[in-house]
Amino acid sequence: MNTPRIIIVCCLLVLSSLVLSGCGKKADENKPVSEVKAEAETMDVEKLKSMAIVYKDAITAKKGDIEKVMAQLKEVPITKMMGEEAKSLKADIDSLSKSISAFKERYQIYYNKLKEKGGDVSGLKI
Repeated sequence: MNTPRIIIVCCLLVLSSLVLSGCGKKADENKPVSEVKAEAETMDVEKLKSMAIVYKDAITAKKGDIEKVMAQLKEVPITKMMGEEAKSLKADIDSLSKSISAFKERYQIYYNKLKEKGGDVSGLKI
């Protein structure tokens, strides 16, 4: 049988899928602002717009998460608003809000640099 070939082909497929899945840019709220500024300085208009879109999408997703948690919080009876469930939901909202602020700060760097370089910023407003 050709078992070794099948194993090799399977390994190559897995490896290539891992490589391709790691190629996309992802918003990072923990990336130091100084590092974001330094990277933005060296990026061309295409990359700046791409990163602004990545951060805009992350902000939009987090806003959706906040809306879901707020809907859960509204379900909590008034008599239990001081309870653990409500406190946990409020903590989640606070955490998501901080995350959005961090994303916005980094987004603004890419957006401003894109604008400074004369790139098209239409559709990038939050």
